[in-house]
Order: sequence, then structure tokens, then C-alpha cells
Amino acid sequence: MNAFVNWFAGTLGRYISKELAVFIVSLFPILECRGGLIAAALLKVPIIHAVPLCVIGNILPIPFILLFIKKILHWMKGTKLHGIADWVERHAAKRSGKLKNGEFVALMLFVGIPLPGTGAWTGSLIGALLDMDVKKAVLAELLGVAIATVIVASLSYGLLGAIGA
Repeated sequence: MNAFVNWFAGTLGRYISKELAVFIVSLFPILECRGGLIAAALLKVPIIHAVPLCVIGNILPIPFILLFIKKILHWMKGTKLHGIADWVERHAAKRSGKLKNGEFVALMLFVGIPLPGTGAWTGSLIGALLDMDVKKAVLAELLGVAIATVIVASLSYGLLGAIGA
């Protein structure tokens, strides 16, 4: 992920403002807030500006995924993209098995613990496929994004700041 973030930060950072680059990185699945904060630290965006940009970029797709992903996957199954739809559903089902009991806390921790394959995009997919109440899923994911933000900001600005000093 670091190589991907470095590429994004270096490429986007040359053509648009550092802040906009951080926001855009935070919108992308896999990178999300975690990648945005790493990019922000590398681009020397002050943490006070980086955190809101990353959080907003990370949470912006959540309601759209929760509301529309099942319709999109259903449509994809009727096209040549059915293999992708099947893979997405298998991927989410594999990760959702542990979330059925205590789904709110489980979803919050799933999104909040910054590990590969977790985050708001996958959390939204899981919440939608588990038919969670949208408000409940959004709140769980917002809290999860907040947890991930604190962890990654501490590491990015602490470790990267210490390395760069």
C-alpha cells in the first residue's frame, strides 16, 4: 500500500494541491483514510488539515455503497461482469461471517482496525449484504473510521514525522 500511496501522492501532488491529492487518495477503496493520512504526512500537509480531508473522503462513498451496491451487483450478474459480482459477494461473505452476532460493534471494529481488506468500502459492502439498517451501519462505520484515523494518524505523523526529522 505504501508504494501505491507514494505513487499517488507524488503524481497527484505535482498537478493539484496537496490537500486535494490527500482527499482524492482517501476516496479510493483499499487506500481510504489510511492511505490519505500516509499521503498527507509524506506531502507535509498539517495534521489539522489532513484529518478532516481524509475522514470526509473516506466516509463520502459509504451511503452510496450501502444504498446501491446490491442493485449494482444484481445488474452486473446479467452482464459479462458477472464474475466480478460473484467475486465481490464471495469476498464480502468471507469477511462477514464473524459480524452476524453483535454486528454493530463487529462492523465498527472491522472498519476501525487498519488491516488490509478492512475499511469503510468493504464494511459498507458487508453491511449492505447483511441487510443492516442503513443508519446503524453508517454510525458503526463512522466510529470505525474515527478509530482508524486515530491509529493511522498517530503512526503516520508520529513515525513518519520522526523518520523525516
